[in-house]
Amino acid sequence: MSKYPLLIPAAKESTAPLALLPVIFVGSYPDATVQLAPRMPEIALLGRSNVGKSSLLNGLFGRKLAKVSNTPGRTALINVFQLPTLYLLDLPGYGFARVSHSERARYRKLVRGLVEKRKTLSGLLWLLDIRHDPSAEDREYGDLVAEQGLPMLVAVTKADKLPFGQRKQRLAALCRALALPEDQVQLTSSETGLGLDDLAQSLLAVGAAKEE
Repeated sequence: MSKYPLLIPAAKESTAPLALLPVIFVGSYPDATVQLAPRMPEIALLGRSNVGKSSLLNGLFGRKLAKVSNTPGRTALINVFQLPTLYLLDLPGYGFARVSHSERARYRKLVRGLVEKRKTLSGLLWLLDIRHDPSAEDREYGDLVAEQGLPMLVAVTKADKLPFGQRKQRLAALCRALALPEDQVQLTSSETGLGLDDLAQSLLAVGAAKEE
């Protein structure tokens, strides 16, 4: 698929943690092994449909990087965003009920190819909804990443949807269910900004580590 590089202007009036960071939308690709230039660290974003991935991305950058859709998961393409020191590889959401069997199979092939074959992949940001127990597909993709030994950071989204007193309980339950160390998990909310500063620093640290 041809590329359509597009500079996404800085959000100068925003207080989002990455509002002033220059971002280029490089393009959308069906090939998990597409080569990107210049070569830099890459972080893939993985999560179930309606987990709030687009809202989280837009909250981090204070501008619309990703389209927030009521009907996600329609097309298995990798949307690539170039930051100064790394790439974000935004995958479509999995688990969308109205997607055909062939599209689900194509999605699994895309994710498996990216995790198993993409030598330039530095790690993954996996998004989980704090309100829901892990689904079968959550476990499937979590196991796939673990098998490959890829570094993974987990962002637990929509923390604002639960009362403050319930958040730690749900966070601990998710960690137990998926055997995740708590220091690998970040509680977030795109609505209130909770956890976005720390998440932004974690992402930028990947690029900074490569430069050293």
